[in-house]
Amino acid sequence: QTKTGIALLYDEVSENAYDIRLKLTKEVLTIQKQDVVCVSGSDHSANHRTVTLRRQPVGGLGLSIKGGAEHKVPVVISKIFKDQAADQTGMLFIGDAIIQVNGINVESATHEEVVHLLRNAGDEVTITVQYLREAPSFLRLPLGSPGPSSDHSSGASSPLFDSGLHLNGNSTNTAPSSPSSPIANEPKYEKRWLDTLSVPLSMARISRYKAGTDKLRSNAFEVLALDGVSTGILQFYTAQESADWLRAISTNISDLTLQNMKMANKCCSPSEQVIHMGWVNERLEGTDSSQLYKFKFLALKGSSFYIFSTPPVSTLDWVRAEKIYNLCEVLFKIHKLWPADDCWLQANLYLGIHQDFDLEDQRPYCFSVMVGHGKSHYFNVELGSELAVWEKSFQRAIFLEVQRTGSKTYMCSWQGDTLCFTVDFALGFTCFDSKTKNVLWRFKFSQLKGSSDDGKTRVKLLFQNLDTKQIETKELEFQDLTAVLHCIHSFIAAKVASVDPVFIDSQSIARKYMYSN
Repeated sequence: QTKTGIALLYDEVSENAYDIRLKLTKEVLTIQKQDVVCVSGSDHSANHRTVTLRRQPVGGLGLSIKGGAEHKVPVVISKIFKDQAADQTGMLFIGDAIIQVNGINVESATHEEVVHLLRNAGDEVTITVQYLREAPSFLRLPLGSPGPSSDHSSGASSPLFDSGLHLNGNSTNTAPSSPSSPIANEPKYEKRWLDTLSVPLSMARISRYKAGTDKLRSNAFEVLALDGVSTGILQFYTAQESADWLRAISTNISDLTLQNMKMANKCCSPSEQVIHMGWVNERLEGTDSSQLYKFKFLALKGSSFYIFSTPPVSTLDWVRAEKIYNLCEVLFKIHKLWPADDCWLQANLYLGIHQDFDLEDQRPYCFSVMVGHGKSHYFNVELGSELAVWEKSFQRAIFLEVQRTGSKTYMCSWQGDTLCFTVDFALGFTCFDSKTKNVLWRFKFSQLKGSSDDGKTRVKLLFQNLDTKQIETKELEFQDLTAVLHCIHSFIAAKVASVDPVFIDSQSIARKYMYSN
């Protein structure tokens, strides 16, 4: 199914926006621009058309113009009146830039200069035109056909003046002149939407933010292909339109990612399957404590959580990850959900009306992945639905890894003795002497009643003795305490999920949020 619609392409350098048409298929987003094409006859040059107009006693040249050098745009035809001189030629279109009038170049002429030339050019006026493909939206030119019946552009009056040349002007000849009509064998022209850029959506990413900042674009976003080709900034007329397009493009990217995962999984053993992968933004702390964001590609595969700067395309790429962590030793945490629909965030969030939010930064839909040695990665995604998928995928990947692994053993020490501490899916916790292998103590998961740690290496685990009901404290010291605590958390959560899957679902923050919306 193909989705089409009118949008604006915003140029950050000139700060102008141009009308474009978007065409979305399952695999490609295409940007189309209007142009005039020769459809029959010998085409002298579709770029430049030279047309002779005969001024009529009623209706004059039958057109209006806008623009001029003082506005940093060429003079363009802004209206063509039906059945009058310009219309009868079949060779002139709204959006045509006037290049010459009776052989005089007017490309850098002001509006008034061109009006004067056209009004005083006599009964026969020869003009050379070229269609202006990137007419700034402030000209408010109607898009004309082909296009949707609803006309965004003509909705408001332009800051630029429309000079009507459908008045008589200075005609010396008062007798009716023969109409300007196309001659046989003259080339025929039509205005059409032409493909100018196609962005493949496989492994593509979307950004609603101004590069590297927390500034959310208003009703606008950019789509970047895997090879870095960008659509440019796509701007929409309403928040609803932008949200619809954002969702539609995101859905197609997700579907293609799913296809890529299925393909990759055909070549992988059951224990090395890809559970989920996709683009996120990672927050990097700048040297001046400013917050920078960088695109990262995350993947949950087999026993590992991967962070890439570019997606893995071949089997060899998996070893090129920037970071690889064991899934049992990471902790996923949702940080930020703003209670706004997936539409655009309303201005009051920026104006600080919702002061009860802990705004670490300006971005919604954030999660962190805490890893060993107390370190963590802070990520942000574009949509609430993506956050829900990451939450569920991390749970699933961790639970699968716990069940596959069965147990994890860590070296630890207490009071000078080197010990081993094992977390086992079936047995719970076991501590034994590393040399003699003698078991010092063993407790089930259900017996763990609490824990406290010094944030460095030392932890106290509080277990309830099943016979005496007394609490027993076991103190241990680990080289990487964070990894061990995350591992305990993973095993207990997986144990609970195996006994009561509904409970785990009921704890999902992101999914609760999605359903409430």
